[in-house]
Amino acid sequence: MAVNAERGGGGTRPGSQTALRSRNVLLVVDALIADGAATQAELSRSTGLSRATVSNIVRTMVDAGLATVSPTTSSGRRAHLVTLEGRGAVAVGIDFGRRHARVVLISLGHEVLGEREIPLPAGHRAQEGIAAGAALLDELLDEYAVDRTAVLGVGVGIPGPIDRRTGTVVEGAILPEWVGLNLRDALEERIGFPVHLDNDANLGALAQVTWGPQPAPSTVVFLKIGTGIGCGLIVAGAPFYGHVGTAGEIGHSPIGDSGPLCRCGNRGCLELAASTSMMTEVLSRAQGEPVTTADVVRNALRGDTATLRVLEDAGLAAGRALAGVVNLINPEVVVVGGPLAELGEILLDPVRRGISRYAMPLASETTTVVMSSLGARAEALGAAALVLRQPGLPLALHAS
Repeated sequence: MAVNAERGGGGTRPGSQTALRSRNVLLVVDALIADGAATQAELSRSTGLSRATVSNIVRTMVDAGLATVSPTTSSGRRAHLVTLEGRGAVAVGIDFGRRHARVVLISLGHEVLGEREIPLPAGHRAQEGIAAGAALLDELLDEYAVDRTAVLGVGVGIPGPIDRRTGTVVEGAILPEWVGLNLRDALEERIGFPVHLDNDANLGALAQVTWGPQPAPSTVVFLKIGTGIGCGLIVAGAPFYGHVGTAGEIGHSPIGDSGPLCRCGNRGCLELAASTSMMTEVLSRAQGEPVTTADVVRNALRGDTATLRVLEDAGLAAGRALAGVVNLINPEVVVVGGPLAELGEILLDPVRRGISRYAMPLASETTTVVMSSLGARAEALGAAALVLRQPGLPLALHAS
């Protein structure tokens, strides 16, 4: 591809019309890579370029075979949807969980080319999980005939906090066997691709604004309720990480001063009141036999009283913790994800009531609370989106 052959060097003056046009082309390409297909009006808004400029750039890209245009509707009006032609380039997303690894292959046009999930044993060591994920990636690349040179990078998510300065898994992760590991280095050594690492809840939030309803809201809270509880934040349209990368660890926010010790060393953490591990433990004791997360979903849908009460308590606790986040960043949308997504309003209703009870009235009234539509693939999709949002990607892709 030669879209940015004029950018810098080659005798092009930085302030020339040629340099300006090259910069504008890169703005459009960057928007299409990060957000997927968009109408020309949406590209104008996201890049700050005039509609006429965008139209001319799109026409040039289509003539060069770098993009396609198809008819669509936007706000009830006819529009043109612009899709980037990836020329075989692929972004990879890997989601490591306590009991699974999922890998997805994504085109530049945000099409899911392939995906697969495999089980992992509880308590598996980091090297076991990494080896299983790498083997699964190799299988998918072979199955879908993707050359390794076409892989732009690999995004990876794990359920726990990561020190973004070092790429190291820190205390509080659902995978205690991985704590202290420089995961970025270990993964790059094993799989041979550039690795971009993040917490799974952050990736769930990123997936929501990339693959969720469009236009995407600029401020989003993604609450993942699973074995642990995580919270990903999108602020001003971009992931928010805080100082060293641990922003959003809402699972370890105290909602009380007593109770059993949490794995983080504190008492009264949200995880002890609203995680699926808490739910299954309580219900297993009550029923005298093991209860799984799948059982929780199935029993709730058929109206089991004990299960509904546990979910009610958990939803209210989650809403109470979320109320502080709602007050603090005033999001447009709170998205609830994780293995309980099938429950819909059964879980969302108490979460909303918890937010309403403890947040400022105006903040709670103007915050929409919904269930994620991406299901179990959200974190892996977010990991692939992380690759597509790397700052240097448009330049690397489109250099001659």
